[in-house]
Amino acid sequence: MRFLLHLAYNGTRFSGWQKQPNALGVQEAIESALSKLYNQPIQIVGCGRTDAGVHATRYFAHFDAGQAIAHLAYKLNRILSKDIFIRSVQEVADDFHARFDAQSRSYVYRIKGEKDPFRNEWITILPKFDDLDIDKMQAAARLLLNYQDFFTFCKTGADNQTTICHLTRSEWIFLPENRSLEYHISANRFLRGMVRLIVGMCLNVGLGKIAIKDVENALEHQTRLSKSLSAPANGLALSDVVYLGSGE
Repeated sequence: MRFLLHLAYNGTRFSGWQKQPNALGVQEAIESALSKLYNQPIQIVGCGRTDAGVHATRYFAHFDAGQAIAHLAYKLNRILSKDIFIRSVQEVADDFHARFDAQSRSYVYRIKGEKDPFRNEWITILPKFDDLDIDKMQAAARLLLNYQDFFTFCKTGADNQTTICHLTRSEWIFLPENRSLEYHISANRFLRGMVRLIVGMCLNVGLGKIAIKDVENALEHQTRLSKSLSAPANGLALSDVVYLGSGE
């Protein structure tokens, strides 16, 4: 039997989603809890990777087991730390795959111009917030919708077989009453470090450190920017995953 986990997590105290030899990942924490409840080793497959410190408000993973356990979500939440919340567990088709069956993924990156004692783990504080040119940042974000190859925003040393991604959304939302910004991006897939590099590019454009023309040239010739910035992990969260023909 195959089961689908719907969950959310605060990535601050994790080394990322993926299980690693010398650091605790979200995957390992959930596998440990499941293995304890099933009294046998259980492995899970996530809908994608998130880097150390990155969060997820809507994440999915599947696992196989011989039988269902009543009230499994409740029991998992009692074992797991407060940083992981299992929203639901449901049986799915045996050939369902949490990663390969995902049609699109969405991320949101949150920035504020001042400290927020209640949300500091979820936002990036930008001291030069008031110096940002929001219109230029929006133009830079929308420029990306004209392209499909994003080698320019692929982390150095990444093992991606292709740098082609089909973006369907790339925009900034300005919330002046809160002195905050949100960057929203959706695509069928993302490269390693891609969203944080895009956010960094937009910030550099907004601060006048690089011109939009420089970004356009880099995308046209598939080269890296002369000034590259990877935005801090804590402001980033996987916000949605969509599966074809499902209610998710």
